[in-house]
Amino acid sequence: MPIFTPGRRWQPAYSPFKPESFTSRLMENIEYAIKGPLFGCRMCGNCLLQETAFICPMECPKGLRNGPCGGSTPERCYVDKTRPCIWYEIYARAFKLGREEKLLEVLPPLDWDKVGEETWRDVITCIKKNGGGQVLKSLLFDQGENRYKTWNLIFRTVRQPEWWQGDDQYHPPAYSEPVSNLERAFKAGQFVVACEIAPPLGMSTKKLVETIQLVKPYVTAINFTDNASATPRMTSWACSKIAIEAGAEPVMQIAARDRTRASLQGEILGATAMGVRNVLCVTGDSPVLAPPPRGRMDINDLDSIQMIWILRRMRDEGRYLDGREIKFPPKFFLGAAASPFASEPKFQAIREHKKVNAGAQFFQTNLVYDIERMEIWLNALAKRNILDKVYIMIGITPLKSAKMTRYMTQVPGVFVPETILKRMEEAEQAGNAQEEGAQIALELIEKIKTYQTQGIHGLHIMPVGWEDIVPRLVREAGLLPPGFAAPEPAVAVAH
Repeated sequence: MPIFTPGRRWQPAYSPFKPESFTSRLMENIEYAIKGPLFGCRMCGNCLLQETAFICPMECPKGLRNGPCGGSTPERCYVDKTRPCIWYEIYARAFKLGREEKLLEVLPPLDWDKVGEETWRDVITCIKKNGGGQVLKSLLFDQGENRYKTWNLIFRTVRQPEWWQGDDQYHPPAYSEPVSNLERAFKAGQFVVACEIAPPLGMSTKKLVETIQLVKPYVTAINFTDNASATPRMTSWACSKIAIEAGAEPVMQIAARDRTRASLQGEILGATAMGVRNVLCVTGDSPVLAPPPRGRMDINDLDSIQMIWILRRMRDEGRYLDGREIKFPPKFFLGAAASPFASEPKFQAIREHKKVNAGAQFFQTNLVYDIERMEIWLNALAKRNILDKVYIMIGITPLKSAKMTRYMTQVPGVFVPETILKRMEEAEQAGNAQEEGAQIALELIEKIKTYQTQGIHGLHIMPVGWEDIVPRLVREAGLLPPGFAAPEPAVAVAH
């Protein structure tokens, strides 16, 4: 076990992808011999220890470099339950050392041209560039801010290459007029309702179109998941295109798990060319949740924050990640997932703050069944002064059975109070579990509505195959959209 990084070594060190000189190999072996036992170093070629409380983030099974996933818990990693969540440990140590604000810096993905190489050469090069004697003098004799500036000059240059230049500042959108109906509704002050539809398991779109037509009059936008639980379904962009053709506004989900930086940039251009104007970035469930045979589980090329950073710069700066100019940049409203109950509220607030700084304009949260705990999370966001910079939709899933309720208690990032579990078990015995689930959802919605002036801007209903309940929930909760027109009743066709 590494001395400064909790948990066992996840993977051995990377090997370089190109031939190297004897001197380079020698330096790599020396660095690994020192940093391996101390930090569990994997020789990623872009060391981030300065920003991650001296715990190597590459110990995360997903390879996340900007914070925990939505399944983070104090107890264990949900991908590998034999070890702790490395990012929970990073956050805990950062707060203990008073270094939590350093976690806001948006850190780059790996440069695979440098993977397997040592980092010390970059440090030495930076020192020489800024005058070795002057740097050494400052580090030895300066105090406080001056010494920190010299230290940061060296290591920031190393961890923030020219092609990335991540920072810890808020980046508002570079446009003013809404680009989608969803954004327009938020800016108009409406309490917005969105709905999630699971994409089809096959190529038939008949049921998908029927469901879109069913919920379309009652919601502002329809979200399509991107291979949730790492299980293949029809792509989110294809469902989004079908929704546009059916007269509905989609929210296209993009999971980092299945994307490289090239595919991400190409896909956003294609999606926006087809008319998609709302994009939701998520890290994505680990393949550990998928049916076998499972895909690679040890590293993502990107995380959700890196995707947000890349997409915002494509839109607002009109440039690809490699610096090339985009003559006609994509236009979209950029969203992210939020997890009120994944770990400690102050940890999640940092994570959400980082997403907002990177460019997230709206949040869709994980499932909320405990309003009091939601309020604690909301207060943590308020302390970070970001509630005026992002629109928040609270996630709700109506419960259909006691079995479903018990399953929800096992989902990473979801908390179901004992009172709700007991109500659903009693309703199951009485034979009216679905009705009880609908009533619980309506009660929760009524409470959520009271936070409309306190940072909550809408509702995100995830019916999990129970789309028929959506119209009822919206009607009975008094959330029909402005200009609502009741759909025409279906006409029976004689045969």
